[in-house]
Amino acid sequence: MSTFTIYPAIDMKEGKCVRLQQGDFNRETVYGDSPYDVARDFVEHGAEWIHMVDLDGARDGSRANAALILNVAKDLPVKVQMGGGIRSKEDVAYYLDNGVDRVIIGSLAISNPELTKELVEEYGHRIAIGLDARDGYVATEGWMTNSDQKATEVGKYFADVGVETFIFTDISKDGMMGGPNTKAIVELAEVTGKEVIASGGVSNLNDLKELKQYANRNVAGAIVGKAIYTKEITLKDAIAEVKA
Repeated sequence: MSTFTIYPAIDMKEGKCVRLQQGDFNRETVYGDSPYDVARDFVEHGAEWIHMVDLDGARDGSRANAALILNVAKDLPVKVQMGGGIRSKEDVAYYLDNGVDRVIIGSLAISNPELTKELVEEYGHRIAIGLDARDGYVATEGWMTNSDQKATEVGKYFADVGVETFIFTDISKDGMMGGPNTKAIVELAEVTGKEVIASGGVSNLNDLKELKQYANRNVAGAIVGKAIYTKEITLKDAIAEVKA
């Protein structure tokens, strides 16, 4: 049986734990002053991985919330994958050398595929490619810029150079609690032949059930954010659901 992992999400803005709707910085809800406390809570409820995003970093190309990420990675018994603000080789090394298990490359993959390829050669499975799509096309720079490249084409390119894990977000679904874009997720998994983690739209246990059906077709997990914070799902139930 293929495994399916739940990645509870911590999105950070100005040091706080927030959720945005469709990536819009003007539509944020603050869910906690301490990302560390939220992470510790997730670990207590059985999380094996935590998905952390530096929103300020994604927007500004900086390591704005790096200390908070490393604090969790070094101090808690959990694996951390992070994204947001990764713009250079130094950024990647900084996180991977300091306790983060997997770094997600998004905008950089589109703007500098050659460097991304080098990073994949150097770090292997510790690099994931984040494909954030609007109508099937990849969006970059904290989702503020649309590219002319299809998510499936970018996915195929990077699968061919050795990327093992993709994180797919349908921006229209993110933070909207309307269910994931399962069709697009499965399509990316099939085109690349690699693991795809679903992100955006998971609102209840049925969404997780639906995604888990494709575990044997490379849909390897789901990032769950808002549904946990609004208590539509408990992390415990989500983990139990996918292990059932």
